[in-house]
This record gives sequence, structure tokens and C-alpha cells, in this order.
Amino acid sequence: MRVAVVTGAGSGIGRAVAIGLAGAGFALVLAGRRLEPLEAVAAEIRSAGGRAHPVAADVADPVSATALFGTVRETFGRIDLLFNNAGLFAPGVPIDEVALDDWRRLVDVNLTGAFLCTQEAFRMMKAQAPRGGRIINNGSISAHVPRPNSAAYAATKHAITGLTKATALDGRPHDIACGQIDIGNAQTEMTGPMATGVRQADGSIRSEPLMDVRHVADAVVYMAGLPLSANVPFLTVMATTMPYLGRG
Repeated sequence: MRVAVVTGAGSGIGRAVAIGLAGAGFALVLAGRRLEPLEAVAAEIRSAGGRAHPVAADVADPVSATALFGTVRETFGRIDLLFNNAGLFAPGVPIDEVALDDWRRLVDVNLTGAFLCTQEAFRMMKAQAPRGGRIINNGSISAHVPRPNSAAYAATKHAITGLTKATALDGRPHDIACGQIDIGNAQTEMTGPMATGVRQADGSIRSEPLMDVRHVADAVVYMAGLPLSANVPFLTVMATTMPYLGRG
């Protein structure tokens, strides 16, 4: 039995990836701040014959992150995959107007949360038998090219790229692979406003195309299904005609 932990699993990309991994034979630990949506995803997975265990957790809180992986250990005894997906957006304002509380909140969840979960998963993967596993980070197109008025979000996603590379390097001696998926305009609750119009680099407001979130799930399932002797360090999946290549 392969065991996967998905953070931010109650909706959007996390939900789609969790369901996709369950369909590929993984047992799921579903993590998120609110238990009710996690239970709904777990019920959907169980109804299709899969295994899912919802856990309310705040990944930005070290005590909560440790407790989450303690539950993984107690419930399944090992971890084969961590999908670091939990993340937040911030109000779209110029960099000189970013509130310090908003900056800290995004750094805490988007970066520190991924770091804490990576630490916990890494420790388990090193110690378990057979050892090793895979960590996949949700980077975003903003890990490469920011949108206007997104300093805090873009900074955390650029930092995720550094975390991905460092984890991949440190994991080599322990059969721990780490890769990153950078997603552009997957249709979820959070990206719905893009269809009506978002600010572009030239200051205009234009609608942007969206893609079905199942394509993200398919990509993560592919990455997760590789043997530990192979790794996808970086993979980008995006709506074909979104303004990314040539953005600005």
C-alpha cells in the first residue's frame, strides 16, 4: 500500500489531486484547516473504493504539522508521497502597499508550511523500511513570472523553487525524490475571477482562459507513479493560451 499526504486537500487543486491519487491506488491522508470539506472529499474517495483519512491541521503551526505526521505514522505506518499544496493569495496591491500582516501570513502558510511538512515527511522517509519517498511541491506559474501587485505571493512561490531544489539534493542519499509542479490557470474556486478579468502587466483588465483541474491531477499522478530512480524536477501545466509565455 502506498500512502500519500495532500495538504490543502479540501477543495480546488488539492481535492482533484487527492481523488486522482486515490484512483491510482494511494491511501490518502487529507490535511486542511477545516474538517468538514476534508470529510466530504474522504467520503467521495471511499465511495469509489479508496482509503482516505481526513485530518484538520494548520501546516504553518509546527505543533500541528508534527501532529499531522504523527497521525500518518499511527494510521498507516509510513509515507510514500507528500503533495505540498496548501497556499493562500493576498490582496492585489503594489509592493509599497503590502500589509506586513499579509506578507507574514503568506510566508507562514505558503513557505513555512511547506518547509515544516517537508521536514516531517523527510524524517519519516529516511527512517521507514523500505526507506525513501517522494515530495511534490505546488509551485505555480508565479514561481517563474509574477503577476502585477503580487509581491508576497510571488516571493513565496519563488522560494518554493529553492526549497524544491534543496530537498531534491538533500534527499539523494536517502532515496527521497522531490519535484515541483507549476500550474497556470486551473479552474478552481480561487481562479474563477480570471474568467471575468484580471490585471495584466500593461495595466489592462482582461479575461484569461482556464483549464480543467483534472489535468493537474493527471500530471501529479504521473510524477507520483515514477520509481524513485526517476524524478521530474519541474513540470509546468497551463491553459494553452494564457498570457504566460511572453507575459508582460
